[in-house]
Amino acid sequence: MIRIDELLRAYRQGFFPMADPDDKKVYWCQPYKRAVVPLVSYNPSRDVARMVRKREFEVRINSDFEGVIRGCAAPRKSDCQTWISPEIIQAYLTLNQLGVAHSVECWHNGVLSGGLYGLAMGAAFFGESMFFRRSYASQVAFDHLVMRLKERGYLLLDAQIMNPHLQKLGAVEIDHDEYMLQLDCALGKKIRFI
Repeated sequence: MIRIDELLRAYRQGFFPMADPDDKKVYWCQPYKRAVVPLVSYNPSRDVARMVRKREFEVRINSDFEGVIRGCAAPRKSDCQTWISPEIIQAYLTLNQLGVAHSVECWHNGVLSGGLYGLAMGAAFFGESMFFRRSYASQVAFDHLVMRLKERGYLLLDAQIMNPHLQKLGAVEIDHDEYMLQLDCALGKKIRFI
């Protein structure tokens, strides 16, 4: 079982957990290159901006955190495995109850259609995972997250490990030392996510 105090300490030190898809054992990751989304230069795609303008989705915060994390843990079409183990789910459900973990959700006609979850600590938001069941739902949730972070004065949006989807959303890679400087600065500021 993941101890919550250890989990929070790990984030403060630049680590995050991932479970091995085969044995479900949790490992602590600290990549040499970190994916971050520069909040000042974020620009949504035209399609996402259009979806936001049309209000295609109702965006909610923390109304179904468990539904979001389980949606993120469900295997993707392209991959039948997941790094979000039952142990990780339980730890983040506890963090949500403590007001540290949050979900941004897109609902369509009363149905959870996509979203994301992560941790808010100081002026840093650690994005963990996102999912969608309806096109653009996760991207609209991401857009809402970025706007919320910018409005509240957050300094760091950690996306952890670069992939093509994150790159399309505006993520860039920085060296570990630069990440730790940004993290230290962000953790020194107090901001409420809700």
